[in-house]
Amino acid sequence: MPATATTTDTTADTSDTSDTSGASVDRAGESGDVLRSVAQRVLWLSAAIVDAANRGRPNSSGVKVGGHQASSASMVDIMVALWFHTLRGEDRVSVKPHASPVLHAINYLLGDLDPAYLTTLRDKGGLQSYPSRLKDPDTVDFSTGSVGIGATAALWAAIAHRYARSHFADTPDAGRFVSLLGDAELDEGAIWEAVADPQVASLGELLWVVDLNRQSLDRVVPDIQIERLQGMFAAAGWQVVTLKWGQFVSELFERPGGAELRRRLEEMPNEEYQRMLRVPAGEVAERILAGQDSLALRNLVGSLGTDDLAHAVRDLGGHDLPLLVDTFDGADDHRPTVVFAYTIKGRGLATEGHPNNHSALLTEPQMRHLADVCGIDTTDPWAPFPTDTAAGRLCTQRADALARPATTTTGAVEVPTALGHPHRKPVSTQAALGRLLADVVRDAPELAARLVTCSPDVASSTNLGGWINKTGVWSVKERHDWFADDRERVLRWSESETGQHIELGIAEVNLVGLLGELGTTWSRWGQRLIPVATIYDPFVSRALEPWSYGIYAGGQSILVGTPSGVTLAPEGGAHQSITTPSIGLEQPGCIAWEPAFAQDLEWTFLHAASRVGVEGGTSSYFRLSTRPLDPALAEVPDEPALLERRRQQAIAGGYRLSQHPADQDEVTLVGVGALMPEVIDATRVLTASGVRTGVVCLTSPDLVFRSFQQRGNRAARDGNVIDELFPAHAPAPLVTVQDGHPHTLAFLAGARGDRIRCLGVSEFGQSTSLADAYALHGLDTASIVDAALGLLGR
Repeated sequence: MPATATTTDTTADTSDTSDTSGASVDRAGESGDVLRSVAQRVLWLSAAIVDAANRGRPNSSGVKVGGHQASSASMVDIMVALWFHTLRGEDRVSVKPHASPVLHAINYLLGDLDPAYLTTLRDKGGLQSYPSRLKDPDTVDFSTGSVGIGATAALWAAIAHRYARSHFADTPDAGRFVSLLGDAELDEGAIWEAVADPQVASLGELLWVVDLNRQSLDRVVPDIQIERLQGMFAAAGWQVVTLKWGQFVSELFERPGGAELRRRLEEMPNEEYQRMLRVPAGEVAERILAGQDSLALRNLVGSLGTDDLAHAVRDLGGHDLPLLVDTFDGADDHRPTVVFAYTIKGRGLATEGHPNNHSALLTEPQMRHLADVCGIDTTDPWAPFPTDTAAGRLCTQRADALARPATTTTGAVEVPTALGHPHRKPVSTQAALGRLLADVVRDAPELAARLVTCSPDVASSTNLGGWINKTGVWSVKERHDWFADDRERVLRWSESETGQHIELGIAEVNLVGLLGELGTTWSRWGQRLIPVATIYDPFVSRALEPWSYGIYAGGQSILVGTPSGVTLAPEGGAHQSITTPSIGLEQPGCIAWEPAFAQDLEWTFLHAASRVGVEGGTSSYFRLSTRPLDPALAEVPDEPALLERRRQQAIAGGYRLSQHPADQDEVTLVGVGALMPEVIDATRVLTASGVRTGVVCLTSPDLVFRSFQQRGNRAARDGNVIDELFPAHAPAPLVTVQDGHPHTLAFLAGARGDRIRCLGVSEFGQSTSLADAYALHGLDTASIVDAALGLLGR
């Protein structure tokens, strides 16, 4: 903290709230001048990047290219203070989506972006609309764009690094994890779910900077909300620092009438303040004095020139570079810090402070004026600083300071294709997963060491108990186990830095946020982890956006949704998932699995684990059930060669259970997951009725659909499982059965042009017995038989 900060203890030993003005902060001389020079250049470049995208490229479509010059401008000083003074190479920063041009401008000045890209914002192969870790050509630490999610990613990355560091001593050190976010993002629930997680209060490496420009997309944010926001962070154990005023206006506050000036400005509604920014400089005094009867205030305002007064009302803490530098340097490293930096949206632009400036673009005359103000020669708009100038030398120094060594990845980790344990007793896939994880500790220790499980307070009910008993629960710091001497407890909840299960509160967004960052440690620090999260399947849709964001950002992981469907009959409609099979099939960067039998789960899960945490890898989603199935129904062969063939079929997407060739089918029943007993029972009934019936068991409709889509594609990669299961020379009517929406498997009609009936769940359920649930939704044996006979016209 700067020496002049005013600190108020609000919760004794866990948080403080500081309101820091720049009155006595003096970093004058060349360093301050150089930072201001760099900031002016970054302001120009960020605006020019957007301008070039909209006015410098042909646009035959008529579709607006867009960009956010005003949102970028409010962040310039904050980001210059960080990149050109505070940050180190090991730090990681999440940049608010609409400030991506500022990030690219800074990377360009640091030599991290080829100048050819400066005109390619939102163009094919160019700079992405929002920072993208995988798609941008320069250094981007976190993908942002889904409001609130990118900001919290740095928080989960801090936990992921701590986990990796506590388990693998060769994990490189990390510095600060910084999030730069707009104040409107604080409306997002994802922010507060993350901030309130109990482990976060111990993350001293966490620094959030809120660009408090008091504008959202559509409007000036009404009322004054800062005290509420400060209190919420402080209550969660964060150090709270507020940078409201800069050095120039803070000096005015010390003069006679200064206290009244400060009170007037701080009690002014946001809308009134923003309107004052839009009037000519000569009218600012009138705006300040409106309704005021203080003689001291009038004397102070009257003593100032119009330009000085216009500068004073714009002199906010988020634009005071020396104050920003001192604040970032002084952040507490024993607990997380949030800095509320007051800024002006569009600072330095012609659109400064306008309530509709969010997507506004400067006109050509306005761009020329900005160039003049920033000292830019418009015939060479992308010119870097000459290397023999103070600014040029600073760019070189900071480029060296921020350089990162190449990531050395973990050596090969042996992931077995099978564990070799026989599956003889009826068991649900959910219980089979719990057994598999517990067995891995003994049978595949190299794999087990890389596994980390997560759960939003449903670990025991999703069968992770055996795994937790063997590996323990991970915590940021050691916690005393007060139940260690309780002989009656079943689940040993021992929390330490060596545990391999991370428990979160009931917040699915937090779960998948952490999951995504655990899944990037291999590419960030070269330390491969295989994160596995269990979540009640009906709540997958609640976590869908951040889960998808994590995959987009390069996080590879395994998400387990269990229990699923109406098979959880007594729980009723609120806990019965319907659309998740479609969600899994449609999610990019992820393979969706729904194995029916324990052996299939073992094969597919180990296969999925082998593809997590590696170059070119992929995430997986498993939809599991609590219904015990008899493994004998799967007719798993004993002969080793046939057993391996079945495994290959299972990881490819499915296999046939019929005892006769496909070309003898009069009708083919296609089942998925927990409904395979009904499918097999229906086969017996139909066969007894003289209908030769084929049976296909799908382990991954997703992979089968990919195979279907790749027909005729010379670059096909996912095999021809569709043709193996549904050979073109053997057409037959199809009945598909799945505990989910029936349209998920409707594509199978196109495999060879068969007539089809798709059975599934398309209405909300209710609490019933299992048999009643299946009958209610038309998934029971009788319904399957009736559908098959109907297709045959019988």
